[in-house]
Amino acid sequence: MTARVLGALFAVAVIAFPGAASRAAEYRIDPAHSVVQFKISHLGFSWMVGVFDRISGSFTFDPAAGPAGQNVSVEIETASIDTGHAERDKHLRSRGFLNVRKFPNANFVSTGYEGGAEAGTMKGNLTLMGVTRPIAIAVKKVGEGDDPWGGYRAGFEGTVTLNRRDFAAGRRLGPASETMEFFLSIEGIRN
Repeated sequence: MTARVLGALFAVAVIAFPGAASRAAEYRIDPAHSVVQFKISHLGFSWMVGVFDRISGSFTFDPAAGPAGQNVSVEIETASIDTGHAERDKHLRSRGFLNVRKFPNANFVSTGYEGGAEAGTMKGNLTLMGVTRPIAIAVKKVGEGDDPWGGYRAGFEGTVTLNRRDFAAGRRLGPASETMEFFLSIEGIRN
């Protein structure tokens, strides 16, 4: 379950992806148009799918600076986990899994980017349940441009697979349930 939070942090990292048409700018993540989805095997029998839907943060998007000019900082509220089943979500928020009272947020801070203007890898440190580990997210630029309200937006998607045990996230659920897959869709509004 902790890996889910990591997924959200990775999504934000995707936003920092360099693009060919933009100028250097600071963006804030638009929480109404950003989501971190996850899936984990349920004991090898089926998939449990869910989201973290409270994400905040910012990123610098500077295509002219190349990979060195991209950075991102993301925060995910761990209590925002939603699997579509209230009792399961309550259990996932408990001390046995995400322990949201003790660890209310998961954070991702980028340390570097490798790749081109359309795809690459965003590297950074993910802190979840008091454990910080380096991770790498495969990212892809979705698009950027003017919005109907006079603003400018940029959107990115990313994927990453995390091992729950790397972050001491929950009890053992068997080999099929040790890893979690994350899909991140992040949209930012230029300041």
